[in-house]
Amino acid sequence: MIKLLIVDDEKDNIELLTRRLTRRGFGILSATNAKDGLALAIAEQPQLILMDIKMPEVDGLEATKMLKSEDRTRHIPVIALTAHAMQEDRDRAVTAGAADYETKPVDLERLIDKISLLANPG
Repeated sequence: MIKLLIVDDEKDNIELLTRRLTRRGFGILSATNAKDGLALAIAEQPQLILMDIKMPEVDGLEATKMLKSEDRTRHIPVIALTAHAMQEDRDRAVTAGAADYETKPVDLERLIDKISLLANPG
């Protein structure tokens, strides 16, 4: 089972993704802020992180940079999640260290394809 960490300040988004991904056989951890997400990533070592970009205090871009600068989490792929579909938003996410990018509302099949590819390298 692939263990995912969802970091999103909107509890409804976490609940929706958790329901949909759990039905598809994924194990889900979640955090409603970047600080808790970073702590969970270090402690639980998920195979992939779904990171909301727009969060208060520490946004998802900064949180992704922090994950990628930490030896214990730099290997974990991050998929940035955002309501913004502009190319510069995708570029900023990739520059911050995200392996991929998905717009909200999430296309579940496309997201699962990305998760499967990134969480099972080789």
